[in-house]
Amino acid sequence: MLRPNRQAKAKLQASIHELTNTCWNTCITGSISSKFSKSEAQCLENCVDRFLDSSLYIVRQIEAQKQQL
Repeated sequence: MLRPNRQAKAKLQASIHELTNTCWNTCITGSISSKFSKSEAQCLENCVDRFLDSSLYIVRQIEAQKQQL
């Protein structure tokens, strides 16, 4: 069984991996170059913002449910 710190680190790494895959697959549609296009950069920024907003919303909902118990 993983210790709490290791579990938290593993969950964070999994979230970052999911975020990277989701945003990359959504935003990078052209050929890979040394620099993102303006639209790709904007898409990546928006994707990360939405992912973080969604994650924060879910955490707050779970915390609210815990307090109701």
